[in-house]
Amino acid sequence: MSNQVHVDEVTGTATTGHEWDGIRELNTPLPRWWLYTIYATIIWGIGYIAYYPALPLIDGATKGMSGWNARSEVVEELSKLRAQRGPMNDKLAKTPLADVKKDSELLAFASAQGSAAFATNCAPCHGAGGQGAKGYPNLHADRWIWGGKLEDIQQTITHGIRWDSDSKTRSGVMPSFGRDKILNEDQISQVADYVLSFTNRADKSANLASGKKVYEENCAACHGDAGKGNRDLGAPNLTTQVWLYGGTKADIVERVRLGGGGVMPSWSERLDTTTIKALTVYVHGFGGGEN
Repeated sequence: MSNQVHVDEVTGTATTGHEWDGIRELNTPLPRWWLYTIYATIIWGIGYIAYYPALPLIDGATKGMSGWNARSEVVEELSKLRAQRGPMNDKLAKTPLADVKKDSELLAFASAQGSAAFATNCAPCHGAGGQGAKGYPNLHADRWIWGGKLEDIQQTITHGIRWDSDSKTRSGVMPSFGRDKILNEDQISQVADYVLSFTNRADKSANLASGKKVYEENCAACHGDAGKGNRDLGAPNLTTQVWLYGGTKADIVERVRLGGGGVMPSWSERLDTTTIKALTVYVHGFGGGEN
């Protein structure tokens, strides 16, 4: 076996001895700057591990020589923020809800705090701009199932909708007329046509007389004889073009057949009263709020 090192004729560089299909691998050394960089990062990494919390353990992680950790920094920053907001936050807490909008500085503070709370807690359902979606109310509209005054909005945010763990939650459930066999499919179709007639959208061939009879016997107790709704029961106004679950006949048929109602958390379990007040002011300010 020969120990002679083969040298490439073109570059003058020795080869490693590896050869594939007549192609030899050059034994080109790595640039020194590259090696020095690697050595520096290794040294830096060892120093980082020693100085900062880095290595996971069974019940935590190494503490590091600095004693620093992200959690303590967050707590410190939050404490600074609370101290900075303190005077205005106290003022907001003491100011009656109806008077917040009378103070421009306080209104700006409440709106900013409410905006942050909305983005974190409400936007996933109601949308970043409060535009809502199917099953989630549009907060810009002036049609509120439970009322759009400041006090109404505060009550809804505080205690939620159909939230079992809050005794003061708003409640009201529409029966499953189809699933529970209260009405048959023909009756559901007829009542859907009659509901559409409130906004002059019923088909001309619809049997409105039969639909009216079904409506009066099953729906009027909550929605009213004229379909104007009942906020105390959470029964929507059927005479508008604003529909939470869609306003086509198919949508109405599905709602009558399945019944039910959406659920909103009781935010008093997660947010303090001042944040809820700020959130109330912010939501009311979308433009759909009532005076």
